[in-house]
Amino acid sequence: MNLYHMLAARAEEDRPIRVGLIGAGKFGTMYLAQVRTTTGVHLAGLADLDLGAVQSRLEAAGWEPERWDAQSMNDALKRGTTFITDNAEQLIDCTELDVIIEATGVPHAGIRHCRRAIAAGHHVVMVTVEADVVAGPLLAWEAEKEGVIYSLAWGDQPALVAEHVDWARTCGFDVVAAGKGTRYHPDYHALTPDTVWDVLQQYLKISDPESINIKMFNSFLDGSKSGIEMTAVCNATGLVPQSNGLGFPPCSRFELADTCKPALDGGSLSRYGTTEVVSSLNRNGESVPHHLAMGTFVVIDADSDYARQCFQEYHMLPDRSGRYAALYRPTHMIGMELGISVASTVLRKEATGRPKGFYSDVAAVAKRPLVKGETLDGEGGFCVWGKQLPATDSLARNALPLGLAANIRLRRDVGAGDLLTFDDVEVDDADEALRARQDMVKQFHPAAPELVKLEPKQAA
Repeated sequence: MNLYHMLAARAEEDRPIRVGLIGAGKFGTMYLAQVRTTTGVHLAGLADLDLGAVQSRLEAAGWEPERWDAQSMNDALKRGTTFITDNAEQLIDCTELDVIIEATGVPHAGIRHCRRAIAAGHHVVMVTVEADVVAGPLLAWEAEKEGVIYSLAWGDQPALVAEHVDWARTCGFDVVAAGKGTRYHPDYHALTPDTVWDVLQQYLKISDPESINIKMFNSFLDGSKSGIEMTAVCNATGLVPQSNGLGFPPCSRFELADTCKPALDGGSLSRYGTTEVVSSLNRNGESVPHHLAMGTFVVIDADSDYARQCFQEYHMLPDRSGRYAALYRPTHMIGMELGISVASTVLRKEATGRPKGFYSDVAAVAKRPLVKGETLDGEGGFCVWGKQLPATDSLARNALPLGLAANIRLRRDVGAGDLLTFDDVEVDDADEALRARQDMVKQFHPAAPELVKLEPKQAA
């Protein structure tokens, strides 16, 4: 790693990386806390629809008022301060910026802002993974055509998992599974913004419901965010989802290699070379000791007795057979680590993970019986949760992507637990996100899984 020295050189030359941030939610605020102390980086502009909330979040992140008193983008660039606006387009259109961070969490907005930023010649760090799983391969392709970088956000779990996969393959290992930990119970699929609060209080010790985006946090518990994030991982690495999506097996960090291996070898996976999310809860509701609720992992395969011996010698957490072994990262700090993506995209012209193909999708599944005429409310809401599926299966079933399942009316009744399809909803053909999705499917019709062996190989 040499990024800090490269940043220091930019600071010495009085050429800091100029950043525009769109969205000052939890992720954005965590970035705000760190960018003010990062050498060689200037947050020139910050856009958010709720300017009142921005002020309190800047204060919480340790910003002095004089650091964000710029009256325009030109003023911010001239004085090294930050311009605050509710107009994201105004920020994007500033040609002096190097990189745009899209952190709204809204797929339609994320796609729109990303395309505008690419057209303006900016690199893009896509925090809004919801947008990435709707049209990420297309956005990355469009960025490449324009000579800029489209990147997943370091600090968020998809980029970290993709890095695990890259590490394993670069070291010559086959990837058996990669993924993350979370708090999961089958009953959580039915959680709504009205019923999730008790779980959040117990899980995250949050005392003030006004301090968080309740829908976003609900999406972490109802299974949607796991499906979204593992889809981003698959599309960035070529791993292929399990046929019935994520299994969420209860698992400690020391059991990863035994649990996340093919069922044929005594594990829980339906296939080799896939994604999985392990739960910090047993099915009886008791906590798993030494769980990985905030962490990430990869499970690798030894192709020789010598490699198996090394797994043991170097405490690589092998399974009982010695064939498989796990590497894990115990936690992640989302926006506080985002500076890695900012520096890498600008200084190295290298993404910290980017979609390469269309291998995985996230389909909307009904949380309860839905009736004709209802308007869906998207990720983390009252109506649907997101299930990871192989892209081939999703298209064959005409599945409605979770990222398009907001502010859209039902044409007919849908039963609880049913997968929603495009035939179930009133589609607006002019919708920009829908058109981007359609373009992505045409350009990246479910890719053959070229980067991964789907069956376990025989160890020597």
